[in-house]
Amino acid sequence: MNRPVTLFTGQWADQPLEHWVPKIKSWGYDGIELPCWGGHFDVQAALKDDSYCPKRLDLLAQHGLKCFAISTHLVGQLVLDPLDARTDDWVPAECRGDSEKKRAWAIQELKDTARAAKKLGVSVVNGFTGSSIWHLFYSFPPVPDAMIEEGFRLFAERWNPILDVFDECGVKFALEVHPTEIAFDIYTAERALAAINRRPAFGFNFDPSHLHWQMVDPVKFLETFPDRIYHVHVKDAARTLDGKSGILASHLNFGDPRRGWDFRSPGRGQIDFDAIARALNVIGYNGPLSVEWEDAGMDREYGAAEAAEFVKRRMGFTPSGRAFDAAFSEAQAR
Repeated sequence: MNRPVTLFTGQWADQPLEHWVPKIKSWGYDGIELPCWGGHFDVQAALKDDSYCPKRLDLLAQHGLKCFAISTHLVGQLVLDPLDARTDDWVPAECRGDSEKKRAWAIQELKDTARAAKKLGVSVVNGFTGSSIWHLFYSFPPVPDAMIEEGFRLFAERWNPILDVFDECGVKFALEVHPTEIAFDIYTAERALAAINRRPAFGFNFDPSHLHWQMVDPVKFLETFPDRIYHVHVKDAARTLDGKSGILASHLNFGDPRRGWDFRSPGRGQIDFDAIARALNVIGYNGPLSVEWEDAGMDREYGAAEAAEFVKRRMGFTPSGRAFDAAFSEAQAR
């Protein structure tokens, strides 16, 4: 079981992909998870120009890198969210300020993303779903059960036609379970799967950092959904509760030391990656371990290089395939 170690360049899209590729190889990565923004992967260019995907892959191959997944977090968020000006920069100019135009564009773009992934030769698209009911996570004013049920019904209504195209293309959608999405913990992930009749096109991009700060056990997530882990993000987090702040983060931005939690470079937080690696071995996951690097307190190039070494050293071991004491009976047999 040789899981490739990749770097998700979503947080690196301020520079062209060409700028990062040589560095990513020098840091020790096997590949790149391409975001569908910042020019790193252009869905419409992939569909319109038959030379686009081969050129992207050739750029990676020149440096000994591969692509195992693409990601469409921003577009996916628009499908279910109540839309406001915060997401205007994510859409074409003609859609800005108009929530229905933004949503219609996003739904079509997601279908096209499945088609572009097929052309690129990858079988997993990671992303978000958004949620029409996330704002109801705290039940006051009192939230009738019917309002929550309607949120999951709407998720199925809007996402099933998208997933139909994923099925047509032989591509899977992996939701990064995350606050503000339709699924943010184990119970809501179960409800999301039930809402779409557990269709195989929909699974999860496992990211333990979003579970840890909510005090959900990431290993239990893996044990609950062993056949739905389609991709893995390696990202650390730390709860920094000091009696003044809580896990709702006090409207303080990432990097503010007053927050009750924050992300960390892999190995620099509180997540037990050894236990996660063992659980991945048990469920038979052999896909990428993709570093999603986010740490406001560390230089990102230093952190990315350190993260590649950490993942290979701490998460690269395979199961033994035999009991540790098997040698005793083997010796007797001889």
